[in-house]
Amino acid sequence: MNSTIEITTTDYLQSLQWRYATKQFDASRRISEEDLASLQEAIRLSASSYGLQPYTVLVISDKELREKLRPACWNQSQITDASHVFVFAGKKDFDQDLIDSYLKLVSSTRNLPLDSLSGYGDFMKSKLLELPQEVKATWSSHQAYLAAGNLLSAAAALQIDACPMEGFEKKAVDALLNLEEKGLTTAMIVPVGYRAESDETQHYKKVRRTAEELFIHI
Repeated sequence: MNSTIEITTTDYLQSLQWRYATKQFDASRRISEEDLASLQEAIRLSASSYGLQPYTVLVISDKELREKLRPACWNQSQITDASHVFVFAGKKDFDQDLIDSYLKLVSSTRNLPLDSLSGYGDFMKSKLLELPQEVKATWSSHQAYLAAGNLLSAAAALQIDACPMEGFEKKAVDALLNLEEKGLTTAMIVPVGYRAESDETQHYKKVRRTAEELFIHI
């Protein structure tokens, strides 16, 4: 599917109806470079608290590395059979450098004097920097989840299959990807590619709570 095609609201909702957590990928099919770039851009444009994006996303295509990752991911075949594997890794801790670097980016992007942003920077620092390290790590992983959600929706719009995974051994995955030395830890893994015809779960009816059960209008 051409990534430049405009989609309507109906198309978008149909794409969400079409998607499912793919259990078997067709290992012979690869995502085009154009579509891969679109998926990455969707992640880059994701919302995050204060706009700080306190995470890194690894895009893994290397077959040998994925073979090593598979046992740490409960031996799930999606790790080795998908076209690419996205690993969302949140910051385990951070200091004022995270905020200062973001303010410099805001300044250069919007052509604003850096000192005009000092009040906003002080506000962010007052809310974030005194948090316990464990809370910072949890907050960072929550931001990574927002980005992973964008990936799932963008992939569905492009008719690319995906499978969000929490089924993995965090310490083992972190070690294999050398995340500890980068101050990161795995939050979510999302293999992407194209479903295998043999994957029976693609034919299952989608099960979701009704709107009446899910929403409360006040």
